[in-house]
Amino acid sequence: MDVIESLPLFPLSDVVLLPEVSVPLYIFEPRYRQMTREALDGERRIGMVTVRPDSLDQMAGDPPIFAIGCLGRIAHASERPDGTFQILLLGERRFRILAEHPRGGERLYRTARVELLRDPEVTTSNAADALDRSRAALLELLGQLVDRTPGGDRERIVAGFEDLEPARLVNALTRSIGFLPIERQQLLEADSIESRFEIMIDLLRFRLAESGLGGTGSAPLPN
Repeated sequence: MDVIESLPLFPLSDVVLLPEVSVPLYIFEPRYRQMTREALDGERRIGMVTVRPDSLDQMAGDPPIFAIGCLGRIAHASERPDGTFQILLLGERRFRILAEHPRGGERLYRTARVELLRDPEVTTSNAADALDRSRAALLELLGQLVDRTPGGDRERIVAGFEDLEPARLVNALTRSIGFLPIERQQLLEADSIESRFEIMIDLLRFRLAESGLGGTGSAPLPN
């Protein structure tokens, strides 16, 4: 078991970090300014976790969080004269919280013992064939969604995703499409590439149905 004994936790309600995806963050609360300074002085690691939707009124304290999060590494940081930070956090690996540590001393933020998670590899030809079919279905749904987006360029946008290997494809689409935080958390928690594809396909089908009823979608754009 690959374990980090003490990882700083950064709970947010509206940001879900994924492996190989970067997010810009503005750090202003004193406890997270302390966390950022100490991370920069050490291994630059922060554990991003999502606050449970029914606990948003507890954000000022220690709200309940999902057990699955994403380890992030601070790729860039800029401290402002007022002590706040602008950072760019790059997602590296998923983790599961094993136990939170009691807060002690002068530490203002939460920490936990976590297990780093790996995605199972696709080891059989049947599984690889099924994944190829899911990939084709996903890109077709993406194209249909772009077709329903004003000004969408299906050929250009789909081409930006076609060459990505399966895990990166799902992560890139999760970043690019306007999914709700709870939907992104669903994708983060999926323990295999196959199940992530299934969830993503269901989400895109829902977006298409929503747009057909006059709802608004968010057009994905390649990097």
